[in-house]
Amino acid sequence: MVPPRRDGIDRHRRMLIDREFDIAEVSLASYLVARDQGRTDLLLLPIFPRRLFSQNHIFVREGAGIETPKDLVGRPVIIWAFQVTMSVLAKGDLKRDHGVDWREINWRTQKPEEIALDYGDDVRIEQLPRDSDPYDVLQRGEADAYINPHPAEQVMIPGQGIRRLFPKWQEATRNYFHSYGYFPVMHALAVKPEVLERFPHLPSQLFSLFSEAKALARDFYVDPGFSMVMHCRNTLEFEMDNYSDDVWGDGLEKNRPNLEDFVDFCLDQRLLEARPILEEIFPFPL
Repeated sequence: MVPPRRDGIDRHRRMLIDREFDIAEVSLASYLVARDQGRTDLLLLPIFPRRLFSQNHIFVREGAGIETPKDLVGRPVIIWAFQVTMSVLAKGDLKRDHGVDWREINWRTQKPEEIALDYGDDVRIEQLPRDSDPYDVLQRGEADAYINPHPAEQVMIPGQGIRRLFPKWQEATRNYFHSYGYFPVMHALAVKPEVLERFPHLPSQLFSLFSEAKALARDFYVDPGFSMVMHCRNTLEFEMDNYSDDVWGDGLEKNRPNLEDFVDFCLDQRLLEARPILEEIFPFPL
């Protein structure tokens, strides 16, 4: 049986806790929590193969009376888990940019947390029953909003009774990018320290490989005949004009503002006890 999604849904735990792989893409939030708790000795390379904006991953139930982020206060909101990177990003963005404190929302989690933490008595978190379908929960009116990096397809299809909180999401993400200067990091590349000791040139080699892969992918989108999306080439031009020629740039310094903001979100949300030193997490700045 093929596991859900190409690499399964438990890759982060398998790498961070079980150390099953030599190198693997991991959730930034999960890594920071595991490191803070002394649960992992892995190091990160400043190679970031997954990025997402929160603004187009927040959905609300039509008829719930939610028109602005402020309307989320006091509402039940479904998230995959409290520690998931998208959850952390969305909570941070809502508080920083819209004044919606994450403690004022009733969180409904789909899955147990990877690492048990005490968030405090003022935080409302309730796990949904096992195998609950978030779409059904929304349709029944048992939740009013849904935040997820992998939203169910029926959630994203118009006319199903669910819509994005930010209907003009392209404008919202563009404003975000120009306000903060980055396309938010979701995942980074984790490596076992003993592997780096055996292969000291591995970081630079991996950086070169990922750079080459990005160049090949970009060339693919230059010719619209390679995509099923009608306006593929036009979308590439739009993103270059409205965001940057390279929103996927790797390296520590180029991504430092993003990483520092995310660490601030983690600290504010009580996921970390101490502020990590980025140079210790990413000992190879590339």
